[in-house]
Amino acid sequence: MITIVDYGMGNLRSVQKAFEKVGAEAVICSDPDKISQASKLILPGVGAFRDAIQALKDQSLVEPILEHARSGKPFLGICLGLQLLFDVSYEDGEYEGLGIIPGKVVRFEDQPDLKIPHMGWNQIERTAPHPILEGIPDHDYFYFVHSYYVAPENESDVAAWTDYGCRFASMVARDNIVASQFHPEKSQDAGLKLLQNFASF
Repeated sequence: MITIVDYGMGNLRSVQKAFEKVGAEAVICSDPDKISQASKLILPGVGAFRDAIQALKDQSLVEPILEHARSGKPFLGICLGLQLLFDVSYEDGEYEGLGIIPGKVVRFEDQPDLKIPHMGWNQIERTAPHPILEGIPDHDYFYFVHSYYVAPENESDVAAWTDYGCRFASMVARDNIVASQFHPEKSQDAGLKLLQNFASF
């Protein structure tokens, strides 16, 4: 069963509906015990890093998420759910993340004619073949909404790059863990294909 973590921050229903469109059942859940039993886990998120990590702690969800990440079972992070996997975020201060993937979360630097947040469609350039991107052409477009991006410590964790004032990691992959800065549930055919691939893991 695909389980979507509900910690009060994220467009959970749109993620669930996107899985329904590709014929996969997904449940929204905030119960730590049930999340511990999930066969596949989705960590979505929209909003501020500080509020999100605090919500996960307040709802006793940190340990079940860490257990799942260590278990080898499929794990997908989306947008803020990607950023939470990292060691530290510098969004409006300095906040410790889940520490699953080494690295940090930083803000786009102000540049002339660069609008922040990065909002809208942009291309991804994969670093190597990965099952989550099977059947999706390289340089295909996905939908982004973010002012901060992840900077992995190890380039080997980067699954795809995107250019927006700089070259940033728009997707990471490590063992059973995959996460995207873009929103697959808002990315039409390419996003639905990605979610279908995840459902078939």
